[in-house]
Amino acid sequence: MAGALILVATPIGNLGDLSPRAVEALRSADVIAAEDTRRTRTLLSHAGVRGSRRLRAIHGHNERRMVAQVVDEVSRGERVVYVTDAGMPGVSDPGERLVRACADAGLAVEVVPGPSALLAALVVSGLPTQRFAFEGFLPRKGKARAERLAALAAEERTVVLFESPPRVATTLTDLAEVCGPQRGVAVARELTKRFEDVWRGTLGAALNHVAEHEPRGEHVIVLGPAEPAPRAVDDEALDGAVGAALADGLSTRDAASRVAGELGVPKRRAYDAATRLTRAASS
Repeated sequence: MAGALILVATPIGNLGDLSPRAVEALRSADVIAAEDTRRTRTLLSHAGVRGSRRLRAIHGHNERRMVAQVVDEVSRGERVVYVTDAGMPGVSDPGERLVRACADAGLAVEVVPGPSALLAALVVSGLPTQRFAFEGFLPRKGKARAERLAALAAEERTVVLFESPPRVATTLTDLAEVCGPQRGVAVARELTKRFEDVWRGTLGAALNHVAEHEPRGEHVIVLGPAEPAPRAVDDEALDGAVGAALADGLSTRDAASRVAGELGVPKRRAYDAATRLTRAASS
């Protein structure tokens, strides 16, 4: 087989989710690169993968040097499998840089899909799934965190966030402050594990929930979409809609009510337009 970087998804909790194709990729690899070699050794033992293949760590501290080494190995025809601690590599881990480096070098990159905490939490959340955004871990503090939170307040797509147990309450509190306590949310923890739990409700209620139940295990927060922003309606469009309502025989008040509902403008603004047009027509 030709050299390639192979991204292999691994279980996010239940080892039974490791696919036969993933096992074969691990078994046939020349090199297995892992975010945490201790966890990967446990996974390999479960899968019955043994032998003298080289297992090495790629993490934030050695990423730059190890990426260059992997590119060199793939260039020489070796098949390098990369796995993260759990789930699909390349999402919130060094895999992104690995893929980019190999692709830039014109090398083959393959993927063995499988478990993903992002998608698992999204589909069980009960929130809209047609359009969604992944935010990963929010910045911990400062201007960067404030800016990201402000963007989420106006986000009209469902948003998936990762969070560690000690910071779940803080993040939910911040989200409730910028998004409002009535914004929909789902809090998933320990997905696919024995104590899997998915809580659904509003941000305000979520704060009470986490206060009563100590957060344990890995968490995924799924934030519901914001209400669409009101459409900008200029005076010309407003006058046209009000004029049409008046032409249908509606009174000034009824025309204003209908247009306000149709265009989403304040009723007072629609009423002022109706009064002005009525006066102009009678003068």
